[in-house]
Order: sequence, then C-alpha cells, then structure tokens
Amino acid sequence: MNITHVGIIGCGKISGVYFENCKLYPTLDIVACADLDLERARAAADHYGIAKACSVEELLADPSIDIVINLTIPAAHAEVCLKALQAGKHVYVEKPLAVTREEGQHILAVANSKSLMVGSAPDTFLGGGIQTSVKLIEDGWIGTPVAATAFMMGRGHEHWHPDPEFYYAKGGGPMFDMGPYYLTALVAMLGPIRQVSGMTKVTFPERTITSEKKYGQTIHVETPTHVAGLLDFHNGAIGTIITSFDVFGGSQLPHIEVYGSQGTLRVPDPNGFGGPVLLKRHDSNDWMEIPLSHGYANNSRGIGVLDMAYAIQHGRMNRANGELAYHVLEAMHGFHDSSDQGKHYVMQSTCERPQAMPVGMITGQLD
Repeated sequence: MNITHVGIIGCGKISGVYFENCKLYPTLDIVACADLDLERARAAADHYGIAKACSVEELLADPSIDIVINLTIPAAHAEVCLKALQAGKHVYVEKPLAVTREEGQHILAVANSKSLMVGSAPDTFLGGGIQTSVKLIEDGWIGTPVAATAFMMGRGHEHWHPDPEFYYAKGGGPMFDMGPYYLTALVAMLGPIRQVSGMTKVTFPERTITSEKKYGQTIHVETPTHVAGLLDFHNGAIGTIITSFDVFGGSQLPHIEVYGSQGTLRVPDPNGFGGPVLLKRHDSNDWMEIPLSHGYANNSRGIGVLDMAYAIQHGRMNRANGELAYHVLEAMHGFHDSSDQGKHYVMQSTCERPQAMPVGMITGQLD
C-alpha cells in the first residue's frame, strides 16, 4: 500500500473532523500540523497523536509532505494554497477555493505550471446520498433531466455562532457560505453551468448578536443576505436556487429536487454525506425511498483528500478538483454580478462532471 503523507495548516474548529477521519484511511498519514498560534497546533498534535506541531513555514519546508490540507480562514485560502504549491505540494483547501475569481485563477495557473493537483471542499457530494442520486440519474430513473431546484433557507448565524461577523462581511453571505454545497452537488448531477442570473438584497442592514459571547453587539451587513438565482446548464436543464439568511421557518422546503422527463428525484441535504433519497416516477403516485447504493454516508469530511491521494498514485483527476471548485466560485460571483448589472452572467469557465464514485467501496478504499 502506498502511503501519502499529509500536513494540516489551520488547527481551528473544522480541523477536528479532518484529523479524526484521515486517521481512518490507511493510505493517509498526517505527519505534521501548523497554525499561526503555535500553541493551538501543539494542542491539536497532542490530542490527535500527530508527530509534529510546527510553524507554517516549517511544515511547507518538510520534504516528506505530499499534500497540504489548508483549513485557514477564507481570506487566507489563496495565500496559503499558493505557498504550498510553490513549495511543491499538492493542496486541498476548505471551501471556497478562494475569495475572488482572480485568486482562484492564479491558484489553478500555478498548480498547472508545476503539474500539481488542487482539491477543494465540499467533498460531501462524494458521500452516499449524492452519489446514489448521481447513479439514479445516470441509470435513467427520471429520464432526461429537465430542471432542478435548491433551497438553503435560514435566519442567519448571529443567534448561535460565537463570532458571526464574517458571515455578513464582503465575501460572506448565504451564497458564499452554503452555496458551494448546493452548486457542487448540482454540477455533480447535471454537469457544468452555461450562464446564471441573480437577484440579491440586504433585508436587514443591521443585525444584533444574541449568541452568548458577543450578546447585544451590532453587525453592519455588507453583503446580500437573500440571493435568488437561475442556472442554465450545458445539458439543457434549468435550475433555481435560493440561499437566504432572512427566512424564519423555511426548513420545510426540499434541499434539492431534480425533475426529469420520467420522474422526480428528491436529493438529501448536500451539507451532509448521507440522508434519504426519494424517487417519484411518472407511473406512480407515491414517493419511494431508495436504499443508498454507495458508502461514506456518515460524516466523511476528508474523503476528498483520500480521493486526491488515490488520484496522485493512479495518475487520474481527483473528483473534488480545482476546476470544479473554481467553476462553482465563478457561478457564486455570477449571481451577484447579474443582480448588480441587471443582465445574465455568461460563465467563462467550465469543468468536467466529476467521475461517479464506484459502488461497493469499503471505508478507506476508493479505486
């Protein structure tokens, strides 16, 4: 068995699931972790049994590390990705790939010039829920895809998150926070996007924090908090997406539905790996729950890193790849641009629809 050595940069809250899950995959070996706060890196290393806690510079200089997992804040994603690539490392970054399109393009250009791989969350579309949905579409259970809807409706983060300000600053908002999960799942099922249209608004220009840490403090909202978008896919399907921090009680809407010429598919929450998959055929009045055809239905964050390791070893493209992540990043900006400019936004990028996961893989195995 070939072992891929991994280093993690950023030991904040999200890092725990990466430390835990990557240790379940025999082909991955986390050999070091780093953080701007060295004490936090040391605490993570002690807790998860990692051999070395160090500075970012020391981690990047380690010749044994093949993949860097970048778990820094979004504003630092591009800088850290570029440093990792310049150090000769493949890099896997939490979503989004970058904050701006220019940063995303730069990451991909440097990776291409050095023949290195870029991967990006979300990797939830590799889980049993979305992959079962992909298989049903590919096997013709709903006929030809005609349309899709996607809804992420909630009241925002200030009532529960200890530091919610980022979600209302430029580069935040519901589309950039949760849109990657929904758009990545849609592209995995329907393929790349040709053009988008959007309408956006700021419903509440100021918000009051009611979570305990900063209770009573006021947030000045700098980004749209309700985004309604249309997507024109290259395969002819038309999608509708709404992401909102302005809605009370919107959770009864389906997360994603895909409508075909022969039936409808209700897709589970793309923020998770499993969940029920429901099918309603044209010749039936009832919904059927379809057993999941694929594994990785529990919280499997980090499977994108595992897939990257297999891709490096076997000379293929990784599924949660940089081109897919950039296509999603461009679409998110496109909704906002369309609203600001009052016209359709024609996508400048494209990507391959990610290769479907194989059926019957056990945990830790992909190929």
